[in-house]
Amino acid sequence: MEAKVESAFPDRPQFQGFMKPCRMEGEIQALEIHGNIPKDIDGTFYRVMPDPQLPPFVQDDPWFNGDGNIAAFTIKDGSVSFRQRYVRTEKFTREREAKRALLGMLPLFTLNQCFILNKCLTFRNYLGKYRNKFTDAVEFKIRSTANTNVVYFNGQLLALKEDAPHTHSILPPWKPKGQLPSLTFTAHPKFDPKTGEMVCFGYEAKGDGTPDVCYYSVSPDGKFTEVVCDVERMKQGGEHWQWSPETPFYLGVLPRRGAKPTDVKWFEYKNSFPGHTVNAYEDKNGNISLDLGLSDKNVFFWWPDAQGNAPEPSSILSQLVRFTFDPTSKELNLPSPQLLQKDNTEFYRIDDRFATKPHRHCFMDLMDPSLGTDFQAIGPRLGGGYPLYNSLAHLDVITGKTEIYFPGKTHMVQEPVFIPRRGSEIEGDGYLLALVNNYDTMSSELHMLDTKDFTRVQAIVLLPIRLRQGLHGNWVDALDLKAAV
Repeated sequence: MEAKVESAFPDRPQFQGFMKPCRMEGEIQALEIHGNIPKDIDGTFYRVMPDPQLPPFVQDDPWFNGDGNIAAFTIKDGSVSFRQRYVRTEKFTREREAKRALLGMLPLFTLNQCFILNKCLTFRNYLGKYRNKFTDAVEFKIRSTANTNVVYFNGQLLALKEDAPHTHSILPPWKPKGQLPSLTFTAHPKFDPKTGEMVCFGYEAKGDGTPDVCYYSVSPDGKFTEVVCDVERMKQGGEHWQWSPETPFYLGVLPRRGAKPTDVKWFEYKNSFPGHTVNAYEDKNGNISLDLGLSDKNVFFWWPDAQGNAPEPSSILSQLVRFTFDPTSKELNLPSPQLLQKDNTEFYRIDDRFATKPHRHCFMDLMDPSLGTDFQAIGPRLGGGYPLYNSLAHLDVITGKTEIYFPGKTHMVQEPVFIPRRGSEIEGDGYLLALVNNYDTMSSELHMLDTKDFTRVQAIVLLPIRLRQGLHGNWVDALDLKAAV
Protein backbone atom coordinates (compact mmCIF):
# COMPACT_ATOMS: atom_id res chain seq x y z
CA MET A 1 0.00 0.00 0.00
CA GLU A 2 1.47 3.35 -1.02
CA ALA A 3 1.32 6.46 1.10
CA LYS A 4 -0.43 9.51 -0.26
CA VAL A 5 2.02 12.26 -1.18
CA GLU A 6 0.90 15.84 -1.74
CA SER A 7 1.62 17.19 -5.24
CA ALA A 8 0.45 20.76 -4.55
CA PHE A 9 1.85 23.36 -2.19
CA PRO A 10 -0.18 24.13 0.94
CA ASP A 11 -2.86 26.82 0.82
CA ARG A 12 -0.86 29.12 3.09
CA PRO A 13 0.39 32.72 2.59
CA GLN A 14 4.06 31.67 2.51
CA PHE A 15 3.34 29.58 -0.61
CA GLN A 16 1.04 32.06 -2.39
CA GLY A 17 1.35 35.22 -4.46
CA PHE A 18 4.92 36.42 -4.87
CA MET A 19 6.00 33.74 -2.39
CA LYS A 20 4.86 30.87 -4.58
CA PRO A 21 7.98 28.71 -5.04
CA CYS A 22 10.01 29.53 -8.15
CA ARG A 23 11.57 26.06 -8.69
CA MET A 24 13.51 27.16 -11.77
CA GLU A 25 17.05 26.37 -12.89
CA GLY A 26 18.55 27.85 -16.03
CA GLU A 27 20.12 30.96 -17.52
CA ILE A 28 19.12 34.08 -19.39
CA GLN A 29 21.59 36.17 -21.37
CA ALA A 30 21.45 39.93 -21.96
CA LEU A 31 18.63 40.90 -19.62
CA GLU A 32 16.53 43.91 -20.56
CA ILE A 33 17.86 47.13 -19.02
CA HIS A 34 16.23 50.52 -18.51
CA GLY A 35 18.91 53.12 -17.86
CA ASN A 36 22.65 52.59 -18.00
CA ILE A 37 24.96 50.30 -16.08
CA PRO A 38 28.46 51.81 -15.81
CA LYS A 39 31.06 50.00 -17.89
CA ASP A 40 33.50 49.90 -14.96
CA ILE A 41 31.31 47.41 -13.05
CA ASP A 42 32.66 43.90 -13.61
CA GLY A 43 31.62 41.08 -11.30
CA THR A 44 28.79 38.88 -10.05
CA PHE A 45 26.02 39.38 -7.52
CA TYR A 46 25.24 36.04 -5.86
CA ARG A 47 22.11 35.64 -3.75
CA VAL A 48 20.25 32.66 -2.32
CA MET A 49 16.58 32.08 -1.60
CA PRO A 50 14.74 29.31 0.27
CA ASP A 51 12.86 27.69 -2.60
CA PRO A 52 11.27 24.27 -1.93
CA GLN A 53 11.61 22.00 -4.95
CA LEU A 54 8.69 19.87 -3.70
CA PRO A 55 5.58 20.46 -1.56
CA PRO A 56 6.47 20.00 2.13
CA PHE A 57 4.88 17.60 4.57
CA VAL A 58 4.06 20.52 6.83
CA GLN A 59 1.06 22.67 5.99
CA ASP A 60 2.40 25.73 7.82
CA ASP A 61 6.09 25.22 7.05
CA PRO A 62 8.09 28.48 7.54
CA TRP A 63 8.91 30.29 4.30
CA PHE A 64 12.67 29.96 4.77
CA ASN A 65 12.63 26.19 5.18
CA GLY A 66 13.01 25.70 1.41
CA ASP A 67 15.92 24.32 -0.57
CA GLY A 68 18.75 26.75 -1.30
CA ASN A 69 18.44 28.11 -4.85
CA ILE A 70 21.31 30.40 -5.87
CA ALA A 71 21.01 33.14 -8.47
CA ALA A 72 24.05 34.72 -10.12
CA PHE A 73 23.77 38.11 -11.86
CA THR A 74 26.97 38.70 -13.83
CA ILE A 75 27.59 42.30 -14.91
CA LYS A 76 30.18 43.12 -17.58
CA ASP A 77 30.48 45.84 -20.21
CA GLY A 78 27.08 47.27 -19.24
CA SER A 79 25.28 43.95 -19.82
CA VAL A 80 23.70 41.58 -17.28
CA SER A 81 23.30 37.79 -17.53
CA PHE A 82 21.40 35.56 -15.11
CA ARG A 83 21.95 31.98 -13.95
CA GLN A 84 20.13 30.02 -11.27
CA ARG A 85 20.80 26.59 -9.77
CA TYR A 86 19.81 24.63 -6.68
CA VAL A 87 22.50 23.64 -4.18
CA ARG A 88 22.92 19.87 -4.40
CA THR A 89 22.54 19.09 -0.70
CA GLU A 90 21.88 15.58 0.54
CA LYS A 91 18.28 16.56 1.21
CA PHE A 92 17.79 18.01 -2.28
CA THR A 93 19.33 15.02 -4.07
CA ARG A 94 17.46 12.38 -2.09
CA GLU A 95 14.12 14.17 -2.43
CA ARG A 96 14.62 14.66 -6.17
CA GLU A 97 15.21 10.93 -6.51
CA ALA A 98 12.19 10.12 -4.33
CA LYS A 99 10.04 12.79 -6.04
CA ARG A 100 8.59 13.75 -2.66
CA ALA A 101 9.59 15.61 0.50
CA LEU A 102 11.49 13.60 3.10
CA LEU A 103 11.85 16.20 5.87
CA GLY A 104 9.04 16.99 8.22
CA MET A 105 7.10 13.86 9.21
CA LEU A 106 6.51 13.35 12.92
CA PRO A 107 7.57 9.73 13.60
CA LEU A 108 4.75 8.67 15.90
CA PHE A 109 4.90 5.44 13.94
CA THR A 110 7.60 3.75 11.90
CA LEU A 111 7.62 4.41 8.16
CA ASN A 112 6.11 0.97 7.44
CA GLN A 113 3.35 1.61 9.99
CA CYS A 114 2.57 4.87 8.21
CA PHE A 115 1.99 2.98 4.98
CA ILE A 116 -0.33 0.57 6.76
CA LEU A 117 -2.28 3.41 8.35
CA ASN A 118 -2.63 5.26 5.06
CA LYS A 119 -6.41 4.71 5.05
CA CYS A 120 -6.81 7.28 7.81
CA LEU A 121 -3.55 9.24 7.71
CA THR A 122 -1.41 10.90 5.06
CA PHE A 123 2.10 12.27 5.30
CA ARG A 124 0.65 15.76 5.27
CA ASN A 125 -1.16 15.10 8.53
CA TYR A 126 2.09 14.78 10.48
CA LEU A 127 3.19 18.08 11.99
CA GLY A 128 6.89 18.16 11.13
CA LYS A 129 8.92 21.21 12.14
CA TYR A 130 11.69 23.48 10.89
CA ARG A 131 15.17 22.37 12.06
CA ASN A 132 13.74 19.38 13.93
CA LYS A 133 15.43 16.11 12.93
CA PHE A 134 13.00 14.17 15.11
CA THR A 135 10.24 14.90 12.58
CA ASP A 136 11.95 13.44 9.50
CA ALA A 137 10.71 10.49 7.50
CA VAL A 138 14.29 9.28 6.96
CA GLU A 139 17.64 9.95 8.60
CA PHE A 140 20.05 12.42 6.99
CA LYS A 141 23.81 12.65 7.51
CA ILE A 142 23.70 16.36 6.67
CA ARG A 143 20.24 17.87 7.11
CA SER A 144 21.01 21.37 5.82
CA THR A 145 19.15 23.13 3.01
CA ALA A 146 22.07 25.58 2.40
CA ASN A 147 19.61 28.44 1.88
CA THR A 148 20.72 31.39 4.04
CA ASN A 149 23.82 32.99 2.57
CA VAL A 150 26.32 32.59 -0.25
CA VAL A 151 29.90 33.88 0.15
CA TYR A 152 33.11 33.70 -1.87
CA PHE A 153 36.16 32.54 0.11
CA ASN A 154 39.45 30.80 -0.66
CA GLY A 155 38.49 30.34 -4.31
CA GLN A 156 35.16 28.71 -3.50
CA LEU A 157 31.58 29.85 -3.60
CA LEU A 158 30.06 28.60 -0.36
CA ALA A 159 26.36 28.13 0.42
CA LEU A 160 25.73 28.49 4.17
CA LYS A 161 23.06 27.72 6.74
CA GLU A 162 23.25 28.01 10.52
CA ASP A 163 22.46 24.34 11.28
CA ALA A 164 25.05 22.76 8.96
CA PRO A 165 28.27 21.19 10.27
CA HIS A 166 30.05 22.37 7.12
CA THR A 167 29.54 24.53 4.09
CA HIS A 168 28.33 23.44 0.66
CA SER A 169 30.70 24.48 -2.09
CA ILE A 170 29.26 25.45 -5.47
CA LEU A 171 32.65 25.91 -7.14
CA PRO A 172 35.67 23.62 -6.34
CA PRO A 173 34.97 21.86 -3.01
CA TRP A 174 36.34 23.12 0.30
CA LYS A 175 36.84 20.22 2.68
CA PRO A 176 38.11 21.35 6.10
CA LYS A 177 38.45 17.70 7.23
CA GLY A 178 39.55 17.30 10.82
CA GLN A 179 39.51 21.05 11.41
CA LEU A 180 35.89 21.66 12.39
CA PRO A 181 35.15 20.61 15.98
CA SER A 182 31.60 21.98 15.93
CA LEU A 183 28.43 20.46 14.50
CA THR A 184 27.38 23.88 13.17
CA PHE A 185 28.83 26.72 11.10
CA THR A 186 27.42 30.22 10.85
CA ALA A 187 25.66 31.59 7.79
CA HIS A 188 26.82 35.09 8.77
CA PRO A 189 30.63 35.13 8.68
CA LYS A 190 32.61 38.35 8.70
CA PHE A 191 35.72 39.04 6.67
CA ASP A 192 38.76 41.02 7.77
CA PRO A 193 39.64 43.24 4.76
CA LYS A 194 43.21 43.63 6.02
CA THR A 195 44.15 39.97 6.67
CA GLY A 196 41.60 38.22 4.44
CA GLU A 197 40.49 36.03 7.36
CA MET A 198 36.97 34.69 7.70
CA VAL A 199 35.77 35.18 11.28
CA CYS A 200 32.82 33.02 12.23
CA PHE A 201 31.18 30.82 14.84
CA GLY A 202 28.81 27.93 15.34
CA TYR A 203 26.05 27.94 17.95
CA GLU A 204 24.49 24.74 19.29
CA ALA A 205 28.01 23.51 18.61
CA LYS A 206 27.55 20.14 20.33
CA GLY A 207 24.14 19.42 18.86
CA ASP A 208 20.49 20.51 18.87
CA GLY A 209 19.56 22.55 21.91
CA THR A 210 23.04 22.76 23.46
CA PRO A 211 24.18 26.20 24.74
CA ASP A 212 27.69 25.81 23.32
CA VAL A 213 29.20 28.34 20.91
CA CYS A 214 32.35 27.63 18.92
CA TYR A 215 34.46 30.52 17.58
CA TYR A 216 36.59 30.16 14.43
CA SER A 217 39.09 32.24 12.54
CA VAL A 218 39.96 30.85 9.11
CA SER A 219 43.01 32.03 7.17
CA PRO A 220 42.68 33.01 3.47
CA ASP A 221 44.01 29.58 2.44
CA GLY A 222 41.20 27.80 4.33
CA LYS A 223 43.09 26.75 7.47
CA PHE A 224 41.44 27.10 10.88
CA THR A 225 43.83 29.18 12.97
CA GLU A 226 41.71 29.98 16.03
CA VAL A 227 39.06 27.67 17.54
CA VAL A 228 37.26 28.16 20.84
CA CYS A 229 34.83 26.00 21.24
CA ASP A 230 15.90 22.29 24.89
CA VAL A 231 15.96 19.01 23.10
CA GLU A 232 12.90 17.36 24.74
CA ARG A 233 10.48 19.89 23.23
CA MET A 234 11.77 19.01 19.76
CA LYS A 235 11.47 15.25 20.34
CA GLN A 236 7.80 15.81 21.04
CA GLY A 237 7.38 17.49 17.65
CA GLY A 238 7.70 21.06 18.89
CA GLU A 239 9.44 24.04 17.30
CA HIS A 240 13.22 24.38 17.22
CA TRP A 241 12.85 28.02 18.23
CA GLN A 242 10.56 29.57 20.80
CA TRP A 243 10.48 33.23 21.79
CA SER A 244 11.24 33.96 25.44
CA PRO A 245 9.96 37.37 26.61
CA GLU A 246 11.96 37.06 29.86
CA THR A 247 15.45 36.15 28.61
CA PRO A 248 17.92 39.06 28.45
CA PHE A 249 19.95 39.91 25.36
CA TYR A 250 23.51 38.64 25.85
CA LEU A 251 26.63 39.85 24.07
CA GLY A 252 29.76 37.69 24.27
CA VAL A 253 33.23 39.22 23.94
CA LEU A 254 36.55 37.38 23.70
CA PRO A 255 40.07 38.20 22.49
CA ARG A 256 40.58 37.93 18.73
CA ARG A 257 43.82 35.93 19.13
CA GLY A 258 44.77 33.09 21.47
CA ALA A 259 41.46 32.98 23.33
CA LYS A 260 40.41 30.21 25.70
CA PRO A 261 36.79 29.31 26.55
CA THR A 262 37.26 30.89 30.00
CA ASP A 263 38.17 34.21 28.35
CA VAL A 264 34.62 34.77 27.11
CA LYS A 265 32.88 37.64 28.88
CA TRP A 266 29.09 37.97 28.69
CA PHE A 267 27.45 41.39 28.81
CA GLU A 268 23.71 41.69 29.38
CA TYR A 269 20.90 43.97 28.19
CA LYS A 270 17.16 43.83 28.71
CA ASN A 271 15.00 41.41 26.73
CA SER A 272 15.25 42.42 23.06
CA PHE A 273 15.35 40.94 19.58
CA PRO A 274 18.82 41.54 18.08
CA GLY A 275 18.66 41.71 14.30
CA HIS A 276 21.45 41.64 11.74
CA THR A 277 24.67 43.39 12.67
CA VAL A 278 26.16 46.26 10.69
CA ASN A 279 29.76 46.35 11.91
CA ALA A 280 31.84 46.29 15.10
CA TYR A 281 35.16 47.92 15.93
CA GLU A 282 37.42 49.14 18.74
CA ASP A 283 38.20 52.82 19.20
CA LYS A 284 41.55 54.26 20.27
CA ASN A 285 40.55 53.95 23.94
CA GLY A 286 39.76 50.25 23.63
CA ASN A 287 35.98 50.66 23.74
CA ILE A 288 33.89 48.47 21.45
CA SER A 289 31.13 49.85 19.24
CA LEU A 290 28.57 47.44 17.81
CA ASP A 291 25.84 48.58 15.39
CA LEU A 292 22.80 46.36 14.80
CA GLY A 293 19.04 46.32 14.46
CA LEU A 294 17.15 46.01 17.75
CA SER A 295 13.47 45.53 18.58
CA ASP A 296 11.55 45.16 21.82
CA LYS A 297 9.27 42.63 20.09
CA ASN A 298 9.71 39.23 18.50
CA VAL A 299 10.64 40.02 14.89
CA PHE A 300 10.34 36.31 14.04
CA PHE A 301 6.63 36.46 14.79
CA TRP A 302 5.98 33.07 13.18
CA TRP A 303 7.63 31.47 16.24
CA PRO A 304 5.50 32.51 19.24
CA ASP A 305 6.30 32.20 22.94
CA ALA A 306 5.38 29.21 25.10
CA GLN A 307 1.81 30.52 25.46
CA GLY A 308 1.41 30.97 21.71
CA ASN A 309 1.67 34.78 21.86
CA ALA A 310 3.20 36.66 18.93
CA PRO A 311 3.13 40.34 17.91
CA GLU A 312 1.03 41.55 15.02
CA PRO A 313 3.60 42.00 12.21
CA SER A 314 2.76 45.64 11.45
CA SER A 315 3.45 46.55 15.10
CA ILE A 316 7.08 45.43 14.97
CA LEU A 317 9.72 48.17 14.90
CA SER A 318 13.39 47.25 14.42
CA GLN A 319 15.68 50.25 14.78
CA LEU A 320 19.37 50.73 14.08
CA VAL A 321 21.27 51.27 17.33
CA ARG A 322 24.87 51.37 18.58
CA PHE A 323 26.14 49.76 21.77
CA THR A 324 29.41 51.27 23.04
CA PHE A 325 31.08 49.68 26.05
CA ASP A 326 34.39 48.89 27.71
CA PRO A 327 35.17 45.16 27.31
CA THR A 328 37.40 45.26 30.41
CA SER A 329 34.67 46.66 32.63
CA LYS A 330 33.50 44.69 35.68
CA GLU A 331 30.01 46.12 35.05
CA LEU A 332 28.35 43.46 32.91
CA ASN A 333 25.11 45.33 32.23
CA LEU A 334 25.32 47.07 28.88
CA PRO A 335 24.52 50.79 28.82
CA SER A 336 21.50 51.89 26.81
CA PRO A 337 22.35 52.01 23.10
CA GLN A 338 22.48 55.12 20.96
CA LEU A 339 19.65 55.36 18.42
CA LEU A 340 21.21 55.84 14.98
CA GLN A 341 18.08 55.61 12.81
CA LYS A 342 14.51 55.77 14.12
CA ASP A 343 12.64 54.03 11.28
CA ASN A 344 11.79 50.37 10.81
CA THR A 345 14.90 48.95 9.11
CA GLU A 346 16.83 45.73 8.54
CA PHE A 347 19.33 43.94 6.24
CA TYR A 348 22.14 46.41 6.89
CA ARG A 349 25.20 46.61 4.65
CA ILE A 350 28.36 48.70 4.64
CA ASP A 351 31.30 49.19 2.34
CA ASP A 352 32.96 45.88 3.29
CA ARG A 353 36.43 47.36 2.85
CA PHE A 354 35.78 49.15 6.15
CA ALA A 355 34.70 46.14 8.19
CA THR A 356 36.23 46.04 11.70
CA LYS A 357 37.00 49.78 11.37
CA PRO A 358 34.90 52.88 12.12
CA HIS A 359 32.39 53.29 9.29
CA ARG A 360 30.40 56.31 8.19
CA HIS A 361 27.98 54.91 5.61
CA CYS A 362 25.29 52.30 6.17
CA PHE A 363 22.79 50.99 3.60
CA MET A 364 19.59 49.16 4.52
CA ASP A 365 16.02 48.14 3.79
CA LEU A 366 13.40 50.49 5.24
CA MET A 367 9.63 50.33 5.68
CA ASP A 368 7.76 53.63 5.66
CA PRO A 369 4.03 53.28 4.78
CA SER A 370 3.81 57.05 4.21
CA LEU A 371 5.97 56.84 1.07
CA GLY A 372 2.96 55.88 -1.05
CA THR A 373 2.88 52.09 -1.34
CA ASP A 374 -0.48 50.91 -2.69
CA PHE A 375 -1.09 48.21 -0.08
CA GLN A 376 -4.71 47.76 -1.12
CA ALA A 377 -3.73 46.85 -4.68
CA ILE A 378 -0.75 44.64 -3.93
CA GLY A 379 -2.00 43.05 -0.70
CA PRO A 380 -3.54 39.96 -2.35
CA ARG A 381 -0.30 39.33 -4.27
CA LEU A 382 2.24 39.70 -1.46
CA GLY A 383 2.25 36.22 -0.02
CA GLY A 384 3.36 36.09 3.58
CA GLY A 385 5.62 34.88 6.33
CA TYR A 386 8.36 37.51 6.16
CA PRO A 387 8.95 41.21 6.97
CA LEU A 388 8.26 43.74 4.22
CA TYR A 389 10.36 46.77 3.24
CA ASN A 390 9.31 49.31 0.61
CA SER A 391 12.50 51.34 0.15
CA LEU A 392 16.27 51.44 0.34
CA ALA A 393 18.01 53.86 2.69
CA HIS A 394 21.47 55.35 3.09
CA LEU A 395 22.46 56.62 6.54
CA ASP A 396 25.39 58.95 7.10
CA VAL A 397 26.29 57.95 10.66
CA ILE A 398 28.28 61.16 11.24
CA THR A 399 25.61 63.67 10.17
CA GLY A 400 22.59 61.50 10.97
CA LYS A 401 21.13 62.26 7.52
CA THR A 402 19.08 59.53 5.81
CA GLU A 403 18.55 59.39 2.04
CA ILE A 404 15.69 57.22 0.75
CA TYR A 405 15.11 55.54 -2.59
CA PHE A 406 11.46 54.56 -3.14
CA PRO A 407 11.16 52.16 -6.13
CA GLY A 408 7.42 52.59 -6.65
CA LYS A 409 3.99 52.08 -5.15
CA THR A 410 3.77 48.42 -6.25
CA HIS A 411 7.30 47.41 -5.22
CA MET A 412 9.10 45.91 -2.21
CA VAL A 413 12.86 45.58 -1.79
CA GLN A 414 15.14 42.76 -0.74
CA GLU A 415 18.62 42.93 0.84
CA PRO A 416 21.05 45.27 -0.98
CA VAL A 417 24.74 44.81 -1.72
CA PHE A 418 27.37 47.54 -2.09
CA ILE A 419 29.70 47.68 -5.11
CA PRO A 420 32.78 49.95 -4.76
CA ARG A 421 33.45 52.32 -7.64
CA ARG A 422 36.47 50.97 -9.47
CA GLY A 423 39.59 52.95 -8.63
CA SER A 424 38.01 54.77 -5.66
CA GLU A 425 39.17 54.19 -2.08
CA ILE A 426 36.57 56.54 -0.59
CA GLU A 427 34.20 54.78 1.79
CA GLY A 428 30.70 54.42 0.37
CA ASP A 429 31.64 55.66 -3.09
CA GLY A 430 30.05 53.25 -5.52
CA TYR A 431 26.74 51.60 -6.28
CA LEU A 432 23.95 49.85 -4.42
CA LEU A 433 22.30 46.84 -6.03
CA ALA A 434 19.11 45.17 -4.80
CA LEU A 435 16.53 42.71 -6.03
CA VAL A 436 13.07 44.31 -6.10
CA ASN A 437 9.66 42.62 -6.15
CA ASN A 438 7.26 44.16 -8.68
CA TYR A 439 3.75 43.11 -7.61
CA ASP A 440 2.13 44.72 -10.64
CA THR A 441 3.98 42.56 -13.17
CA MET A 442 4.59 39.73 -10.65
CA SER A 443 8.21 39.60 -11.74
CA SER A 444 11.59 40.54 -10.27
CA GLU A 445 13.84 43.48 -11.06
CA LEU A 446 17.38 44.53 -10.19
CA HIS A 447 17.64 48.19 -9.21
CA MET A 448 21.02 49.91 -9.26
CA LEU A 449 21.71 53.21 -7.49
CA ASP A 450 24.75 55.48 -7.64
CA THR A 451 25.60 56.53 -4.06
CA LYS A 452 26.41 60.03 -5.34
CA ASP A 453 22.75 60.44 -6.38
CA PHE A 454 21.05 57.94 -4.08
CA THR A 455 17.39 58.88 -4.44
CA ARG A 456 17.29 58.35 -8.22
CA VAL A 457 17.69 55.00 -9.93
CA GLN A 458 20.72 54.47 -12.19
CA ALA A 459 19.39 51.36 -13.95
CA ILE A 460 16.56 48.84 -13.71
CA VAL A 461 17.24 45.31 -14.95
CA LEU A 462 14.08 43.34 -15.80
CA LEU A 463 13.69 39.61 -15.25
CA PRO A 464 10.99 37.63 -17.06
CA ILE A 465 10.54 35.50 -13.93
CA ARG A 466 9.64 35.93 -10.27
CA LEU A 467 12.26 35.24 -7.59
CA ARG A 468 10.67 34.78 -4.17
CA GLN A 469 12.04 36.46 -1.07
CA GLY A 470 15.70 35.70 -0.49
CA LEU A 471 17.85 35.92 2.59
CA HIS A 472 21.41 37.06 1.89
CA GLY A 473 23.86 37.58 -0.95
CA ASN A 474 27.19 39.17 -1.82
CA TRP A 475 29.02 40.94 -4.61
CA VAL A 476 32.16 39.27 -5.98
CA ASP A 477 34.43 41.41 -8.14
CA ALA A 478 35.75 39.80 -11.32
CA LEU A 479 39.32 40.60 -10.22
CA ASP A 480 38.83 38.44 -7.10
CA LEU A 481 37.47 35.57 -9.18
CA LYS A 482 40.42 35.77 -11.60
CA ALA A 483 42.92 35.86 -8.71
CA ALA A 484 41.56 32.57 -7.42
CA VAL A 485 41.83 30.72 -10.76
